[in-house]
Amino acid sequence: MLAALCLAAPAAAQRTLDFAPYAVPTEGAVAVTVRQGAPLEGAFAEVDRASNGALQRAVAAAGFLGDRGVVLNLPGVGPYRQVLLVGVGSDAPSARLLEDVGGLVGQWGVLSAVPKIELLWPDATLPAAGAHLALGASLGQYTFRTYRNAKPGAPVLGQGELVLRVADADASRRAWDADWSAVAAGVRFSRDLVTEPANTIYPESFVERTRAAFAGVPNVSIEVLDVPAMQKLGMNSILHVGQGSQRPPRLLVVRYRGGARDEAPVAFVGKGITFDSGGISLKDAANMWRMKYDMTGAASVTGTVLSLAKRGAKVNAIAVAALAENMPSGTAGRPGDVVRTMSGKTYEIMSTDAEGRMVLVDAIWFVQERDRPRVVVDVATLTGSQVTALGDEYAGLFSRDEALAADLLAAGTASGEDVWRLPLHPSYAKDLESPIADLRNGGSTPGAGASVGAFFIGSWIQEGVAWAHLDIASMAWREAPVLPTVPLGATGYGVRLLDRYVRDHVETGAAR
Repeated sequence: MLAALCLAAPAAAQRTLDFAPYAVPTEGAVAVTVRQGAPLEGAFAEVDRASNGALQRAVAAAGFLGDRGVVLNLPGVGPYRQVLLVGVGSDAPSARLLEDVGGLVGQWGVLSAVPKIELLWPDATLPAAGAHLALGASLGQYTFRTYRNAKPGAPVLGQGELVLRVADADASRRAWDADWSAVAAGVRFSRDLVTEPANTIYPESFVERTRAAFAGVPNVSIEVLDVPAMQKLGMNSILHVGQGSQRPPRLLVVRYRGGARDEAPVAFVGKGITFDSGGISLKDAANMWRMKYDMTGAASVTGTVLSLAKRGAKVNAIAVAALAENMPSGTAGRPGDVVRTMSGKTYEIMSTDAEGRMVLVDAIWFVQERDRPRVVVDVATLTGSQVTALGDEYAGLFSRDEALAADLLAAGTASGEDVWRLPLHPSYAKDLESPIADLRNGGSTPGAGASVGAFFIGSWIQEGVAWAHLDIASMAWREAPVLPTVPLGATGYGVRLLDRYVRDHVETGAAR
């Protein structure tokens, strides 16, 4: 059932979201949650009564038991055009459960031609429940159809309304408008950037898309460093990665000031390789098309600050996007080259395909020197080793700061973007030794590649700065299985995680 919901839809539009007081319609299309064992209760029982028991008979015939994440789509039940049953298992109601319910209904809505769908949630125990249903629905119904032409005569799918009928409709609407819609906007912004092809999104156009997204958002300033500016600062590492491309690199810095004037900011730094061919260390052709997604880290940190700014978070936060295209050419960097970074530290290139860490170290040093952040979290599709270690269930978390690691682990659980901590053993320093430079970039080091890459990046962290590295290589793009709030393709992974980290551990004053 779930697989059928995940098929691509031909329509480009999405359903508008609205809120209404809880009531059970007597016709049309409705979505209803069902607990484990399919007990006849709540909205399920009310819709069954309206159908003169036809709903319960259909459930019994289908063997539907209300397992979490399982859906049953029933057309023509009594007076209803369609009834979608969404299993919620035996878990107690939670914000994350509501987001999953909304996501599944949103995915169903993408494939449906009905003009109006009404999602029923009578439970009043969770405040502003409708806002979490709306967040899930917004993310679950995400589609990208910019380059598809509609087929003549094809039915129009995925357009119309999704009405959330909840016990506290007014409170839910206020929470959505003032808070959670901003998170959805950040995720969708990130997904759009990652999904776009590399002939559309490159360093300069990434900057312009960001300017457009932040237009009119208060307390935001944007700084962009071009090639001469980076040369003046000695940012030879990011310049070295981008020198093989005709599209010049950029360093994009978005500063949001929502906290106290004297409060040190939290900095999120993202790898922004808008296309990664591997450079001279050329990748295999298989699946190279997907390397447009190698700027997911930059898209996610920028989307995070967009969500914080739009919801007026009480924090000072910075997104730094280290943007470059890694291409082979007569001007490209080579294995064996030695690069002097902005910090003065040097490294020897073992592989030009280990370029993510190369752009990040200049970006991280820059933000530490200019903004003196209390926390730095970098986000990158960095290594295949992370994919091998954790698959598509977790991003890799690396940190030497126990409090920050604990906060990010908790934020991952709460947001549904889980992380798993991996080691930063001192012995990895041996793997990065070079006979002619301070370090090697570790690109050809066998073994614990994800940890070695993280150790390399950590060598540019200044004393007293809490730092974490998120390797999201396996989480940035999904082919299957698809999650309730994550359709096929770009995930926007990291926005919800980092927003939740700020929400729970920075705005509350709990972060160090």
